[in-house]
Amino acid sequence: MNITSSQPERTHLRLGFVALSDAAPLAVAALRELGARHGITIELCRQPSWAAVRDKLLSGEIDAAHALYGLVYGVQLGIGGPQADMAVLMVLNRNGQAITLSRPLADAIQNGASVKDALSSLGRKLVIAQTFPTGTHAMWLYYWLAAHGVHPLRDVQSVVIPPPRMADAMVEGGLDGFCAGEPWHAVAEARGAGGTVAYTSEIWPDHPEKVLACRRDFAALNPNTARALVRTMLDACAWLDAGAHRAQIAQALASAELLDVPRALIEPRLAAPDGGNARALPVRFFDDGAVNYPRISDGLWFIAQYRRWGMLAGDLDDAAVAQAVNQTALYREAALAAGVAVPGERCAATFCDGRVWDGGDVAAYLAGFEIRA
Repeated sequence: MNITSSQPERTHLRLGFVALSDAAPLAVAALRELGARHGITIELCRQPSWAAVRDKLLSGEIDAAHALYGLVYGVQLGIGGPQADMAVLMVLNRNGQAITLSRPLADAIQNGASVKDALSSLGRKLVIAQTFPTGTHAMWLYYWLAAHGVHPLRDVQSVVIPPPRMADAMVEGGLDGFCAGEPWHAVAEARGAGGTVAYTSEIWPDHPEKVLACRRDFAALNPNTARALVRTMLDACAWLDAGAHRAQIAQALASAELLDVPRALIEPRLAAPDGGNARALPVRFFDDGAVNYPRISDGLWFIAQYRRWGMLAGDLDDAAVAQAVNQTALYREAALAAGVAVPGERCAATFCDGRVWDGGDVAAYLAGFEIRA
């Protein structure tokens, strides 16, 4: 099959997104009409929450979406809502998320108190928000808390709030902290509600974050369309590699139709987290394709975390699930046609607690954690 001459089965695509800075590839693709050279047009459909993204993907109201990696796996496994066979077409970005705590807690940690001591100083169970029960932010939050000796299921009340509501909830006093994407940490700091105490790149350096997701039957029935969409998003991600381009898209993201947040609160952490904070790795969108390959081992890590926290039990071929969800063959075809290098399948990562994940023995990996469900 000559992929480059294959016509998309669908030429107009509705793409869902949540108001976050890392929706930048979708914004670039739509505003610069990058799909035209691949035979598609893109309509952006802002959603109020990740639950809305899930529901509209499943109903077919949107064709694909900027989505939490963990949302896709939660739906696939039937623990993030109704079960449905899902597909990860590519990774859209790495890094770029954070954990913010209320001002007194953040000040205590920044003045040298341990995370465990600071969180216990209030004398009650803290309320800390994340964005979806099986999502990336829940998993980053749980991992970070456990690495600091805090049991995320017993010592903390974890609640789900849509990202754009996080700063408001902090200001209103309903939250002690939250884990989400930008620019909502910058907004919370600007409003005096809290301080950023950790960046997710400190938990897992260069971790996968948002993905381009769709139902698996959509990719199966429309393979040329799916490849055209991947190629369009690769073009958008490559465009974002230039610092000057990130400044441009920050201006666009500030619009009422996209994030509705002042550019001054978007651009610094989109260009470099916290205006260049040395603790944080910058959000990455492309890096010659190193960002975008949907590794099986990355999906398997999320399944391992669901087992760690008692969200998934029973006899299941975890690797087979990850191989079915992550569309590595389709991605390779699209990347080859685009002249984008495909990185290796295995990639070891060292986490903040010194644990190493390489996609190998899941049972042995889980057995090494002292804090788990």
